[in-house]
Amino acid sequence: MVLVLRRFRSIKSEIRVLGIDDGQFVPRTKGTVDIVGVVYRGGYWFEGVMRTKITIDGFDATEKIAKMIESSPYYRELRVVVLDGVTFAGFNVVDISMLSRIVDLPVMSVVREKPDLEEIRGALKNLPGFEVRWQAMRNAGVLFEVEPRNGENPIYIQTAGILRDDAEKIIRKTSTRSNVPEALRVAHIIASGLAR
Repeated sequence: MVLVLRRFRSIKSEIRVLGIDDGQFVPRTKGTVDIVGVVYRGGYWFEGVMRTKITIDGFDATEKIAKMIESSPYYRELRVVVLDGVTFAGFNVVDISMLSRIVDLPVMSVVREKPDLEEIRGALKNLPGFEVRWQAMRNAGVLFEVEPRNGENPIYIQTAGILRDDAEKIIRKTSTRSNVPEALRVAHIIASGLAR
């Protein structure tokens, strides 16, 4: 299955965005972690929440997130998925290219600080399935800098199934209260609350 780059004719201020983040957990433990998805229209209108669980340092993040999206009542209205990075529940790596193909939606990974990929690669070598995890990280593609709002600190994004220009426009339209899309900011708050 080939990944198709989606071109947006126009990006409306009410574009439906799904922001996804994980809850807190104790590193080097066994178990599962909550994954929360929050649907927003643009950066202003909250529409709904979805949730799943993934294994700490496991291999099920891509599959479980895809199932969460596809089983959601909001699925048909969604236009883009925004993840808080590509690693969840420790080093359970989301393959954003595969996720984009499965759910047939553009996927963006957003981080506030530029990751040290060599440091991450070293940490992955301490876990089983290093090659699978590292390949998923490589499948996220090029990391590029975006200034979401004038004067704000830049963020770093990776994309699958979307043109860079469109990704930047979506980031700017939906980052209304911070330098990340509002759906992602709220997903982080809810996921953190569930973990407590």
